[in-house]
Amino acid sequence: MTKVFNNPVDFKEQMIKGFTAAYSRYVERIPNAAGVMVKGGPTPGKVSVLIGGGSGHYPLFCGLVGKGFAHGAVIGDIFTSPSGEQCYRCGKALDGGAGVVFSYGNYSGDVMNFGMAEMRLEMEGIDVRQVLVTDDVASSADFDSRRGVAGDFFVFKVLGASAWRGDNLDTVEAMGRHANAMTRSFGVAFGGCTIPGQPQPLFTVAQDKMELGLGIHGEPGVETSDLRSASEIAGLLVDKVLSDVPAGAGSKAVVLVNGLGATKYEEMFVMYGDIHKRLAAAGIDLYKPVVGELATSLNMEGCGLTLMWLDSDLQALLDYPTETPAWTNV
Repeated sequence: MTKVFNNPVDFKEQMIKGFTAAYSRYVERIPNAAGVMVKGGPTPGKVSVLIGGGSGHYPLFCGLVGKGFAHGAVIGDIFTSPSGEQCYRCGKALDGGAGVVFSYGNYSGDVMNFGMAEMRLEMEGIDVRQVLVTDDVASSADFDSRRGVAGDFFVFKVLGASAWRGDNLDTVEAMGRHANAMTRSFGVAFGGCTIPGQPQPLFTVAQDKMELGLGIHGEPGVETSDLRSASEIAGLLVDKVLSDVPAGAGSKAVVLVNGLGATKYEEMFVMYGDIHKRLAAAGIDLYKPVVGELATSLNMEGCGLTLMWLDSDLQALLDYPTETPAWTNV
C-alpha cells in the first residue's frame, strides 16, 4: 500500500514541489504548469524534447529531465494523462525557436491531450513533432498499436541526446522513431499497486500465480500463469522479446531489466544472470546492461525485459553525456 501522503487529491502537486526542491541543481518548475524543465530553460536555437504522462512511474518522467536527456516533463495525476492545457503550457515554455518534440507512451489519453496541444502550438507558429513509444510486445500484434512501457527510457534518451547535440527537428524526430522501431519489451507482475488514499490494490495476484504482459498503469497482465523460478521467468522474458526482433536489427543490443517498484534489486540480479546467459547464447552482443527501476508503477511487484538493438547512430546517442536526477553518464 502507498502510505506516505497527505491529501491524496494534492499528491501530484506536493510531489512536484518536493522533487524540484530536492533537485533544483538540475530542474526548475515550469511557471503556471504541472511540469518541470531543465534548469535555465530551453536553449535558444535548439530543438527541445518534452516527455510526459501520469505520475506513479518515477523516474519517468520528471527524473529524466536534464542535460543530455529530456528538456522538460509534463506531469499528470497518478496513471492519468496530463491535460491538453498542461501539455500546451509546457510545450510553449520549452520552445527555443527550433521546434519541440513530444514523446510519451502510446495511451489514448496521452495521444488525445498531446495532440490537442500540438494543434494549438502549430497555430502559434511552433513546429511540433510527436514520437510515440510502442515497445510492449504483449499489447498487440500491430507494432504501431502497442503500449509504451520501459522502452520509454531508451527512446527518450535518444531523442534528448539528438536534440542536445544540436540536430535539427527532422533529425531528432527521425532518431526517436528509429529508436522506437528497434525497441521491444515484455513484463511480468507478482502483485498489484495501490493508489494513494485507496485501501486495496488495483488488482491482486495469488501467491502461486503471476501475471504476464502487464502494463505500467496498475493494470494486470494479458494472461495469468503459475509462478515460476527466476531462471524460468528469465527464459520467458527472453523468448517473448526475441520472438519479435525488429527488421534490420544487428547483433548488438542494450538490455534493461526494469523493476516496477517493489521487486528488489537483488531479485532482479538473480534473474539477470539467467537473462544474460540466454541472450548471449542467442547471439546478442550485450552493450552496457542496466538493472534498475527506470519505469515503475508505484509499488507494483514485478519486472520486465527491454532490448534496444543498436547501430552506430543509436549507440552514440545512448552514450551521449547526461546529467539528470535519475540518470547520469559522463
